[in-house]
Amino acid sequence: QVQLVEYGGGLVQAGGSLRLSCAASGRTLRNNVMGWFRQAPGKEREFVASISWSGGTPYYSDSVKGRFTISRDNAKNTVFLQMNSLKPDDTAVYYCAATNDGVWEFWGQGTQVTVSS
Repeated sequence: QVQLVEYGGGLVQAGGSLRLSCAASGRTLRNNVMGWFRQAPGKEREFVASISWSGGTPYYSDSVKGRFTISRDNAKNTVFLQMNSLKPDDTAVYYCAATNDGVWEFWGQGTQVTVSS
C-alpha cells in the first residue's frame, strides 16, 4: 500500500503563489509516476501535472503550463507543485496521486486551494 498526504493549500490572491507538497509512504514508489489532479466545485477531476520518480520529462495540462512546476525529492519521498501566477479558475481541491502498473491507483485526501480575485 501507498499513503499520500498533501500539504500547502490555502487562500491566495490572484497573481500569487502557493507550493503544494505530497509526502509518500508505504511501499517503494521508484517505478511509479506521481501526479497532481484537481477538482473544482461542480466539475470533474482533471489532470494537472505528473512526474516519474526515475526522471524524465514532466507533463502539464495546457491550463497550467508555464505557471506550475512539478518536482520531486527522492530522498524525502516528496513531490511538489509550485503554483505561480494563480488565477481564480485555479480554485479547486488538489489531489496527489501515484500510479500502479500504469493506473492512477493511490490518492491523497486532497488540499483546498482558493484563489480570490
